[in-house]
Amino acid sequence: MTKPRSVSEIKSALLRPALTSHFQVTIPFPPEIKDVLGTGQDGLNLACSDASLPGSQLATLENNNDRTGVTEKHAYRRQFDDRIDLTFYVDAKEYTSIRFFEAWISYIMNEDLQSNPFAGGGGPTPAQQPSLASRAYHYRVKYPNDYIADQGLSITKFERDYQQQLTYEFIRSFPLSISSMPVSFDASSLLKLTVSMSYIRYIVISPPRATIPGLPGSPTFSNQSSVNATLPFGSFGLNQSGINANLSDPALQSAFNTSQFTKLNTYNLPAGSNDLTGINLGIA
Repeated sequence: MTKPRSVSEIKSALLRPALTSHFQVTIPFPPEIKDVLGTGQDGLNLACSDASLPGSQLATLENNNDRTGVTEKHAYRRQFDDRIDLTFYVDAKEYTSIRFFEAWISYIMNEDLQSNPFAGGGGPTPAQQPSLASRAYHYRVKYPNDYIADQGLSITKFERDYQQQLTYEFIRSFPLSISSMPVSFDASSLLKLTVSMSYIRYIVISPPRATIPGLPGSPTFSNQSSVNATLPFGSFGLNQSGINANLSDPALQSAFNTSQFTKLNTYNLPAGSNDLTGINLGIA
């Protein structure tokens, strides 16, 4: 039976939709081509301008024999999308995204990284050039475990206040294709690189929200002396209240520091204490 809804219930349920523009992509870092990126992996991650949260479906079998006139579907397999497309801005300084994925594919195909100008080898030498440029050249692909990243490729969806987030972790990924990038003498636009990454499946990770008491992760307060802290309603994070909570789990630390306090209270928190018994910080 339908029940009446208050305006506050409707506002709470509908007026805070998730936005598509808050996400971060993390690219796996194969050690064999680390010289290509150097210290620029974080820049490559931030350069990702477009991504898609992945989808999946259940493969089913029809059962027509259990009940007369009734057809049932029984699931027997989860089917994942066979690839995910990522688009990157290409920086004008070093063409990092192009160099990185070209080097990864070159490594997969067992090309000579030293003679491949995209792989950080400085360009071909006269002695090396014929091997790659010759029409008789052939490829010998590496073994999959050598070039596939078991973990590392992920997409994290979050919101402006960082209170909620979901991380899609892709298992056994590698670049499947690099799309062509048109260039023209017409009006300039941003050069973008689109890469299709193959993977076998993904998992969804949702970090726990901080709750007190019973907060896991062995929290300890790192202040050198006791602190009499006032935590106003609506404030975010202990760091903004002059207190620093060091948690052993980085995901829990992030959730703890960005939680919203829903009570106006004052607490005396001793230095180095990990006993939060009886302390209620009123975290949303």
